[in-house]
Amino acid sequence: MAASKPRGKSPRRPGRVSEAVARKNMDMDIRKLAAARRILGTETDTETVDQAIDLVVYRAEVIGSLDRLAAVGGLTEVFPDGGAPQHVRRTRRPR
Repeated sequence: MAASKPRGKSPRRPGRVSEAVARKNMDMDIRKLAAARRILGTETDTETVDQAIDLVVYRAEVIGSLDRLAAVGGLTEVFPDGGAPQHVRRTRRPR
């Protein structure tokens, strides 16, 4: 399999620079992929997976920023008893 290769501007998102691109072969639930494609409004499976990964990375950055803000006392804990909904608990990193 070919190694990741450096690349210039992304043809999928003009103006955005991509560090490297690698071809991947994955098994995935086609119903989830189709649902994500509808939600994201993407045209290809590759674009769908790429945008979904972008959203996961962005979400982690937002949660990290909120955690740092909370650590300096700039944010009140919304779920002080640990009663956060399941989807929130599973994305939070231990402090």
